[in-house]
Amino acid sequence: MLKGIDPLLSPDLLHALAAMGHGDEVVVADANFPAASLARRLLRLDGADAPRALRAILSVLPLDTFTPTPAAVMAVVGAPELVPEPVREFQVLVETAAGRAVQFEVVERFAFYERSRAAFAVVATSERRPYGNIILTKGVIPPA
Repeated sequence: MLKGIDPLLSPDLLHALAAMGHGDEVVVADANFPAASLARRLLRLDGADAPRALRAILSVLPLDTFTPTPAAVMAVVGAPELVPEPVREFQVLVETAAGRAVQFEVVERFAFYERSRAAFAVVATSERRPYGNIILTKGVIPPA
């Protein structure tokens, strides 16, 4: 156990997040996402929904400030203008963690899958709601 670390963050997940470099991406995926077939590094958070996993990850992961969209979500197939409930929750969590407004990139489903293949890691959750997926781009921690 570590002090000040969200207990949902497993040793393997903490290691992956720490090993990521500036600009690397991590995917938080829902239960229907093809995580096992797409991931270079698959990390499981069984029992956690996507917002809970995202909150834990954002407690230690700095978001990139060099890109206008350090977070990306999957577009709703056939209705890309819709904002699913999980994405609305993600927006609040990301902006709270960042302390600023954060624009999300909306990515077509198969393009999202391709981008996920290149991600440093995919974190598979038990989120059952559709479109409960988000890609985060790691930023830097400035000098003290």
